[in-house]
Amino acid sequence: MPDHPHVPPLGFHATGSAPIRVATGPTRTRKIVSWNLLRRTGAAVADLIALIEQENPDLLLMQEATRDIAALRERVGGAYAWAPLPGRIHGPAIWSRRPWTTPPTVIALPSGALFDRVCQVLNLGDFGVANVHLSHGQMLNRRQLRCLERNLPPRAAVLGDYNIVGPALLPGFRDVGPRRPTHSMVEVLPLRLDRCLVRGLVCHEPAVLPRGASDHRPIVVHLTPATEEVRRPGRTVKGMVAAVGRLRRAGGRAAHAP
Repeated sequence: MPDHPHVPPLGFHATGSAPIRVATGPTRTRKIVSWNLLRRTGAAVADLIALIEQENPDLLLMQEATRDIAALRERVGGAYAWAPLPGRIHGPAIWSRRPWTTPPTVIALPSGALFDRVCQVLNLGDFGVANVHLSHGQMLNRRQLRCLERNLPPRAAVLGDYNIVGPALLPGFRDVGPRRPTHSMVEVLPLRLDRCLVRGLVCHEPAVLPRGASDHRPIVVHLTPATEEVRRPGRTVKGMVAAVGRLRRAGGRAAHAP
């Protein structure tokens, strides 16, 4: 897939504190729900149908979806695409209420020690949407995000299970998802693992939905291309190095904790 598929010009600049201006023309808000289903023991097709009926999203992004989830298309219509992780029974999946012109592209991400990761990128025309389930390694998952960014159009959203603790460190993107925890580690430590980062978009009404049958709670966002000038702070190499150093020190303290 090209680094920047054809989209209306934005005046987007990759560096500095440059404004992002949206091309004139009609735009509309898309409601997007993202949910980690917990493969075979978590949410099933019936749970997804109930969620669709309750929230009426334009897109439903799923992580840890299995082959059985394909029955969703037969039950509620729409378009559906699944990308199983290599050698695994599960992977990311996207359901769309409306037919898409081009199916989602599958992007290979840098591999972890246990298994390979892929993500899906769907071009909606006025912006792109990436569905991710990143690795647990706190350096690796940020490297996966930077790899993914090269395959996104200027206006884009990245949603899913980030498995990230702390800031995502993806220059040019803003974390606009809900700030409430979405997962509890061993039912004790609440974590905000499910996120939404955007570039050149505005997010309305981010929310965390009831947990349901999975160990993750779904998140919902309403996204639309920015309709006025948006300035994003530039991130220097020095700032990135400092942030990575803090992550490494935090990881070292955790490893030596009693």
